Amino acid sequence: MSSQLHVFVPGSLSRRTGGTIYDARMISALRDRGENVVVHELDGTFPAADATARRALAASLEAVPDGAVTILDGLALGDSPELVEPHRERLCLLALVHHPLADEHGLDAGLQRRFLEHERRALAACHGVIVTSAFTGRRVAQLGVPAARVRVAEPGTDPAAPATGPGPDAPPELLCVASLTPRKGQDVLVGALARLQDLPWHASLVGATDADPAFARRVQQQVAEAGLEQRIHLTGACDGTVLANLYRHATLFVLPSRYEGYGMVLTEALACGLPVISTTGGAIPDTVPDGAARLVPPGDADTLAEALDHWLRDPRARAEAAAAAGTHAASLPDWPQAAMLLAEAINELALQDTN
Repeated sequence: MSSQLHVFVPGSLSRRTGGTIYDARMISALRDRGENVVVHELDGTFPAADATARRALAASLEAVPDGAVTILDGLALGDSPELVEPHRERLCLLALVHHPLADEHGLDAGLQRRFLEHERRALAACHGVIVTSAFTGRRVAQLGVPAARVRVAEPGTDPAAPATGPGPDAPPELLCVASLTPRKGQDVLVGALARLQDLPWHASLVGATDADPAFARRVQQQVAEAGLEQRIHLTGACDGTVLANLYRHATLFVLPSRYEGYGMVLTEALACGLPVISTTGGAIPDTVPDGAARLVPPGDADTLAEALDHWLRDPRARAEAAAAAGTHAASLPDWPQAAMLLAEAINELALQDTN
């Protein structure tokens, strides 16, 4: 790798989103390997870049020295091709795509078309693209990126102690970890749980409520209308210690996402030996093994309720899935291993650029 690696991220690295956590953990692990990583935290609104975001991206790109390897998180890159294109000859530009912008759930048709057009141009201006899953690699190929210019660098996973559950006298504890946004599907989960009020359970929905405040309010209202305020707890964002405690005392992990570019919380749950109920949206079938998970169609509250009902009533099936989760977790790379693979991907793409 060159003497300096410049990494552009949308907003602060302290944000508790999957993409930002990936960026922060990879940057930390690369620095532990001795890499000189310069981070550019960009002000403004992303991914639909506002004027502040565009000014920040333009000024930061201008400040990068000629020839530097420069990685741009796709959220910061995708809507601003006109700012990136002038630098394609003087910098080694690499995109880091968690998932294409147009794949976000709930976009209106005009914004979706804009994201498709802009991201195609932005990726074409880059010398290579790093993706967090093979699924996303296939998606960027559909945006016109040749396979030779794509490398996969999956996230790492922290080892974790096996979950102990909520205790013998407590009801099964369902855990969902995701920002409250339409793509994450908490509305579908509440709809499914409303169908299962005759069974004992408690659910914690962990995640920031400020990404889409209107959606978060709708989910809270949905909980109230179903009379489930005592059984479904919206915790907001939690720090690492609190979150680890929630994983430790969970019975099942549920991620009702309509789409994921990888789904790091799924591997976090597997590392705790938790059975997973999720969907077939995006990369999820590639992220979780069959024996440890039940996957249902995205947005289908009835089928999600059936899957939950099955595992809530069948402790033996849950135990078998938990064992499969633990076995799979042992094969997952940790963050130092993931950073090593990322460094190799960067070097390969940068070498292509010099040839």
